Amino acid sequence: MTARGQGREAVEGAAGFTAFGLRAETQPIRPGLHVVATPIGNLGDISFRALATLAAADAVIAEDTRVTRILLAHYGIATPLVAYHEHNAHEMRPRLLARLREGAALALVSDAGTPLVSDPGFKLVADAVAENIAVTSVPGASAVLAALVVAGLPTDRFFFEGFLPSKSAARRARIAELAAVPGTLVFFESPRRLTETLDDLAAVLGAREAAVARELTKHFEQVRRGLLTDLAAALAAEAPPRGEIVLLVGPPTAGATAMSGEDLDARLRIALSAHSVKDAAAIVAGETGQPRRKVYARALELAPRRP
Repeated sequence: MTARGQGREAVEGAAGFTAFGLRAETQPIRPGLHVVATPIGNLGDISFRALATLAAADAVIAEDTRVTRILLAHYGIATPLVAYHEHNAHEMRPRLLARLREGAALALVSDAGTPLVSDPGFKLVADAVAENIAVTSVPGASAVLAALVVAGLPTDRFFFEGFLPSKSAARRARIAELAAVPGTLVFFESPRRLTETLDDLAAVLGAREAAVARELTKHFEQVRRGLLTDLAAALAAEAPPRGEIVLLVGPPTAGATAMSGEDLDARLRIALSAHSVKDAAAIVAGETGQPRRKVYARALELAPRRP
């Protein structure tokens, strides 16, 4: 008996879902790995194709089965769940690939949004592709895009960084490396580190336009916009926010690369009066969009000589 037959016998009536009070029966889907986007908060933000895929699959591969079970139960889907996360990926990936080789149709989801964005799913997809197993995308919600379109920042180019380092020194170093990226920067951040990250972004990048998007698509959705410096000061005076957070920062201002040596030196002298050479260079590089190595070299030349 094939893996598909075993899955269907194990859960009778799994090939269907309920929406708007109506029961829909689904058609079989082709064998392979189906990468399915799920809602980032509002359970209504899922496509009929995604529901049909989840219902018709032999199993749903989930990062946290408790979270995904809520979604499946909401739509009356009884497909078996398989846990796949960073702690068991080494053990589970060979098993999942074996099922795919046998002809199973498996649906891969993350806790919320589009799989492979900040989760271990990419390794499973990469191995499936390497073995010529069919991989199909079932697109849908994405916290990155949902935040980008409401931030009021340029959308023609953007760079998704994910989570920045947890330590301030490493975080500032990474921010400095991203300072010259000619597009909107998109980060994920935890509520408890939000104000610290905003402080570091403001220190390195200066007064750039930014947005803090919280609890997108949910009842308490909130988007706060303003200069990095203003957002850092405002949120520092409040209790830590709750919920999922996407942090966006606008690109360097136009013409930032066209700067005279005198202007660069003036900025560096101000920064050096209060910071180390390394930090001063990172701050000025972030504010101006100048190459970090160039700014650091000039900062070394301008730094006061110690006796």
